[in-house]
Amino acid sequence: MPDRHDVPAPRLATIVAAVAQGRSNPAAEIAAARARVAAGDAAIGAFLRLAPEESLAAAGAATGPLAGVAVGVKDIYDTRDMATEHGSPVYRDHRPVADASLVSMARLAGAAILGKTTTTEFASLDPTPTRNPRNLAHTPGGSSSGSAAAVAAGMVPLAFGSQTGGSVIRPASFCGVAAFKPSFRLLPTIGMKTFSYTLDTAGLFAATVADLAFAASAITGRDLSGERVRDDDASGLTVGVYRSAVDDAVEPMMHDAVAEAARLLEASGARLVTVEEPGALAEARDAHGTVQGYEAVLDLSDEFRNHRQRLGPKLGAILDQGATIAPAAYDEARRAARIGRKAASALFETVDVLIAPSALGPAPLTLESTGDALMNKLWTLTGNPVVNVAGIASAAGLPLGVSVVARFGRDALALSVATRLERLIDAPISQQK
Repeated sequence: MPDRHDVPAPRLATIVAAVAQGRSNPAAEIAAARARVAAGDAAIGAFLRLAPEESLAAAGAATGPLAGVAVGVKDIYDTRDMATEHGSPVYRDHRPVADASLVSMARLAGAAILGKTTTTEFASLDPTPTRNPRNLAHTPGGSSSGSAAAVAAGMVPLAFGSQTGGSVIRPASFCGVAAFKPSFRLLPTIGMKTFSYTLDTAGLFAATVADLAFAASAITGRDLSGERVRDDDASGLTVGVYRSAVDDAVEPMMHDAVAEAARLLEASGARLVTVEEPGALAEARDAHGTVQGYEAVLDLSDEFRNHRQRLGPKLGAILDQGATIAPAAYDEARRAARIGRKAASALFETVDVLIAPSALGPAPLTLESTGDALMNKLWTLTGNPVVNVAGIASAAGLPLGVSVVARFGRDALALSVATRLERLIDAPISQQK
């Protein structure tokens, strides 16, 4: 078994508290993050480049709720002080003049943009050289490969990713970290390279769900920690165990992980119900590829028409296929998506949250693929908030993530229930009911 290169990820909350209490300062925390990258990234390959000295010096003097928090930013987000290449030779050395909105918001909250993390080309499927810190022979997932790996390897406490199919939740599951795909458009995508304009969703990675909630609150100015589930009691909470039309593709060990999460929540007082997938949502999942492919050809029209020979083989194949989709087929897929969103909303008439697999299984034993996004596409299409909860592992020690899904706009509830589940997974058996 290859060497593991994961270390305990630095808790964002610990850093924030140390800075606030005067036990540390932003400059010291940034220097510590740089040292962790220098010590660990040669084996992982999560970072493409670090921010220039003047930017980090300015961040070292910053104030705000995220002062001292070093952030890895997926290289599809524009950064005014570093190249943004979108994982593509077409944009080699491309230098934006302004930050993406999410990057700017993080800086305004005091965060230090430490550097750019790897991405598959235009956040598609051609894998990056990044390796999974839990086992170097396994994929870290994608397309937010570097961001998930950077947090899993303990280099940074927070990283930005994006999801069009499963590019936040799946790599988080594979690498064993917490991740948050918020309700569609809760986090802005302005200044992020577009692949599919009705699907692309900004997302976050951190060591714990509580860190995600704090970071998202600090960046957006919203209270995303407001709907709390008590640490010792989930009574009154109804949790739906989601059964999808594609569950036969899920590996038994992943089914076992979801069953364990359900058991823990029930032991904590939650009421469990089984939720069978309605036909409208199965059809919506099937429509995802048509929506994504058609829009990708529009969003990458110039690159596809003028630089086709420079694109990676998997991306090129997606665009070639997308170019064959007729507008009428796209319109029909969009109708299926709209009906699916209504059906997704109806699910939460009887449950507070759903739990489901974050991936088909553990990270595949390959570096030639980023894995399958089958378990994530539906919730990206419907725009529901999803939180990956880490902590359960296969017999071989590979992470198995569980998704907590909530009604559109109930992001705080998704984060709160996910925090509760994470603590139940981490708690000693003697502390569990």
